[in-house]
Amino acid sequence: MQKLKRLAFLFTFILIISALAACGQGEEDANTDAGDTNTEDQSNGDNGNSEEKVSGTINLAGSSTVFPIMEYVTYEYNKVQPDVNTPLESIGSGGGFKRSTKGEIDFSNASRPIQEEEIEIAKENGIELLEVELAYDGLSVVVSQQNDFLENVTIEQLRDIFIAERGNKLWSDVNPEWPKKEIKIFSPGHDSGTFDYFNEVVLEENPMREGEGVTLSEDDNLLVRGIQNDPYAIGFFGYAYYAANEDSLKVLGIDNGNGPIKPTFETIQDGSYEPLGRPLFTYINAKSLEEKKEVQNFTEFLLTNAGAASEHVGYVALPEEEYQSQLAELKARYQ
Repeated sequence: MQKLKRLAFLFTFILIISALAACGQGEEDANTDAGDTNTEDQSNGDNGNSEEKVSGTINLAGSSTVFPIMEYVTYEYNKVQPDVNTPLESIGSGGGFKRSTKGEIDFSNASRPIQEEEIEIAKENGIELLEVELAYDGLSVVVSQQNDFLENVTIEQLRDIFIAERGNKLWSDVNPEWPKKEIKIFSPGHDSGTFDYFNEVVLEENPMREGEGVTLSEDDNLLVRGIQNDPYAIGFFGYAYYAANEDSLKVLGIDNGNGPIKPTFETIQDGSYEPLGRPLFTYINAKSLEEKKEVQNFTEFLLTNAGAASEHVGYVALPEEEYQSQLAELKARYQ
């Protein structure tokens, strides 16, 4: 009998120990689960503004050269912020500044810096525009792949081709070895920052040929189509439009006195493609940035993704620290 009592006591003791061990394991699992939840919450918190949902409308307009960057960025942005409407218009840098200096848009895309007279108009209207540099571009002079007589041109030959007062309408007028065929010019329109830049550094403010044989347009895709199938056509636009159509277009080497250099990622970034290398911009309405949550959110997304967007569409990104420095300055306006 005593032996049976001792066995019963031992069995009971084992059951108690097992139960206590199970309880301890349950508490440990619960604590582990709670720790995992806290870690996940902390991770979500670290994402900060990128996870914050906003709504509203952001109006963007301006340069056709900057358009591909902004088209890519707004497309990606709408994936994470579907409640924000981002209408984007390609109307030329000048067209963008006409609207931004009146306070009609939030972002004014430009392939040239804002001019003093535009700054004055903005001031008169109580508008402050904040400059943001997005990427580097190499303004590209192109002909059709069907063109078999041009590989490189000098700056002086470009002036002979494009400047009205020089009176050259045939290729042979510029170089007797070239065909006796009419030069067909395809150029951005006068509202384009690309035209302004070409006018300044190549034409030196001399009037460009217009009229018969010359097509002006703010639509770079129209210029591409015009040049593609005409062996006697020549034109210019941003590097991204050449890169997207290099199977049908030939980019010319530009000789500025030190031998011909073609635009590439390397020559644009290191500055050797001159004088046609240039920065690309957007200008933000300061009031919009300070008062509209969706503009703040988009600005942060833009400067976080501008480098990747620029390279995706064929331009050259800035060093990452330049994007971060600009972002810090802009965030100081509303934080």
